[in-house]
Amino acid sequence: MQYIDRAIEGIDGTTAQFVGYVIDNSPEVDPNRKRPAVLIIPGGGYEMTSDREAEPIALKFVGAGYNAFVLRYSCKPSVYPTALCEAAEAMRLIRSHASEWHTDPDRIAVAGFSAGGHLAANLATSAGDDDEQANGYDPDEVRPNALILGYPVITSGEYAHRGSFDALLGDGRNTDTAWLEKLSVEQHIDAKTPPVFLWHTVTDDCVPVENSLMLISACKAAQVPVEAHLFPEGGHGLALGTIETAWEANPACVFECVQVWPELAISWMKRLFE
Repeated sequence: MQYIDRAIEGIDGTTAQFVGYVIDNSPEVDPNRKRPAVLIIPGGGYEMTSDREAEPIALKFVGAGYNAFVLRYSCKPSVYPTALCEAAEAMRLIRSHASEWHTDPDRIAVAGFSAGGHLAANLATSAGDDDEQANGYDPDEVRPNALILGYPVITSGEYAHRGSFDALLGDGRNTDTAWLEKLSVEQHIDAKTPPVFLWHTVTDDCVPVENSLMLISACKAAQVPVEAHLFPEGGHGLALGTIETAWEANPACVFECVQVWPELAISWMKRLFE
């Protein structure tokens, strides 16, 4: 396996970390195999990037035969669009090194969790297209082929996780209606949005499940394929729902009902890509 660790320079002088887990090809099986890939974007309210939603998620996908990459993007005090441009650069890196990294450039999903879900959705939809163009990226060239979301921050309206938008926009812009609408993802779902897989717990007490319900409705209206799974219990930030990714290894943060989501997502990706 190749382990890749690179720095991505942010547009504000900060640095993001890009890590990759690339499965080696074998002459015993298929020396020319091109694997699908997943770019994983952890959450953390745009104030940090969670360890629990980084490598453990990547290894799940690696175990299923996918190349996996993790983006540790710039957070507060960095503000929009720094993280978006770092996500665009991460996609550019994967596609530009597709041959070297045995990756199919047309089968790349981006998987985001919580605020990382907002960033992933921002990259996948048309919400940030103008800002990507302003910073030298062609939005269509860095748009993923699929979008996977776990308990995502989506709306800046009534059901917003206000802390995420405060950290993302900074003082002043965080109360500006135009900026909030620009970054309210459900308002930017269109024909360019790739197929979506998402999951959420109905009892999420941090990012309300209405965020996912609004996204489902927007996808349906725009005729974007969407598969959604709503689980009956569990709080926020569950990652894999196991003790391996439980907050401070607390058994109270383990919820068996959500542990099936990686298998559901991988099955969805196989149907979509193969």
